[in-house]
Amino acid sequence: MRILLIVPHVPAGGGNLAPHLGIITLAASTPPDIEVSVIDENVENIDFSDRFEMVGISAMTPTVMRAYEIADSFRQRGVPVVLGGFHPSFMYKEAIQHSDSVVIGEAESIWPNVIRDLRKGKLKKFYRKNTLENLNNTPTPRRDLLHRKSYLMFNTVETSRGCPFRCSYCSVSTLFGHTYRCRPVAEVVKEVETLKGILTFFVDDNIAGIPKRAKNLFRALIPYRRKWIGQASLTIARDPELLDLAARSGCAGLFIGFESVSQESLHEAAKTINFVSRYADDIKKIHDRGIAIHGAFIFGFDHDDESIFERTVDFVKRNRLDSVSFSILTPFPGTQVYWKLLNEKRLISKDWNRYSSLVFEPKLMSREKLIEGCTWAWKECYSYTSILKRLARPKRLWFIHFLLNFGYKQAIDKYI
Repeated sequence: MRILLIVPHVPAGGGNLAPHLGIITLAASTPPDIEVSVIDENVENIDFSDRFEMVGISAMTPTVMRAYEIADSFRQRGVPVVLGGFHPSFMYKEAIQHSDSVVIGEAESIWPNVIRDLRKGKLKKFYRKNTLENLNNTPTPRRDLLHRKSYLMFNTVETSRGCPFRCSYCSVSTLFGHTYRCRPVAEVVKEVETLKGILTFFVDDNIAGIPKRAKNLFRALIPYRRKWIGQASLTIARDPELLDLAARSGCAGLFIGFESVSQESLHEAAKTINFVSRYADDIKKIHDRGIAIHGAFIFGFDHDDESIFERTVDFVKRNRLDSVSFSILTPFPGTQVYWKLLNEKRLISKDWNRYSSLVFEPKLMSREKLIEGCTWAWKECYSYTSILKRLARPKRLWFIHFLLNFGYKQAIDKYI
């Protein structure tokens, strides 16, 4: 029996930054008597003529239309298709129109049931487990099924899942019910020991969600003298011991969601842990430990007027954020923002292909101004002058940050 697991192409590029950890973890959960193949469409093409007993596809909202195309093509050839991931989990009645089965929520604990029913030739339409499993004994992902050289950061590791906060635009807290679960530190370290190369990317939505546990993890990593990049909230800067341990454990960079330089917009987004008045001090504390910052910002909140773009770009340059990304507020299905805009009749499209752009009516500016402002912010922050000024400060793994910045610039020049 042969199974193919697929990651669909990301429309705006950037899909080869790091491999999709969920798919290769699912591959590791598949019984050894089944031959598993993995195709990441961001780095290789799909051969639809190849024969499989089942195809599994993981999709987010920006990739779901491509996922449906792939699913329809295989089903036309008589191959059963199972869809999973964030978008199918929220829109399962839609997803089942393009598949034989939909896995709702986390797939690992459900996967044995899917395999059992596949063997019997009796796949159910929907698979769902109402309880969330702990993360003990998570199988080691099948990295051998991927093309290592195709990714900028190949060594992806999950140490925790979920986020303790409740931001209104976030699918993660909606899907996982505001839970925060952690793998045992010993299991994480054991997996890290097996990795080759100088850099590990911890894919947790918030690696410092529980400070006490994060401190134990960082202490355990110190003897291995590895370098790592991860995602964290700004609360990490307000615990000196936690921040010191992160630096000592090899933290080279953190992806941090600032979201906005408007306190009113942060309040609207329920981002209660962020305070604009503390931003500069928080950034300095992180930078002083030699840790780079990738700042993420969202435009289009109801309190954002046309001044938000210039204020944000000025903030980025003034504080020398090492890299940055801007997005327009996206009402992903299931989130509080989605239901709010739907109830206010401000959603202008449910064409998921458009969900990497603007799909709602803003309050304090026109749609055109919102798109123009976001585009301007990208170009302004990724001019050669801006890149060189922001990266002038010494940092760990400086070449990674240069590659990231110039990769963003190439994408901007190509797509914007």
